[in-house]
Amino acid sequence: MSNAASVVTFMILSFSLALVLIMKRDTLPPGVKRPLAIIALVLVSFSFVLMIFSFFAAPA
Repeated sequence: MSNAASVVTFMILSFSLALVLIMKRDTLPPGVKRPLAIIALVLVSFSFVLMIFSFFAAPA
C-alpha cells in the first residue's frame, strides 16, 4: 500500500469514527463518551494535518 493510500485510509477511518460517535452519542455510557470524543478529535485533527502536509509534499 502506498503512502497516499495509507493517508486516505486513515482519514476515512478517523472521520467514520467521529461520525459514528456523533450519531450514537445518546446511547454511549457517560464514562466512555468523553474519552472517545477526545480520541476522535485527536484523530480528525491529525487527519487534517496529514492532508495539509500531503498537499505541500506532493511532487510538482
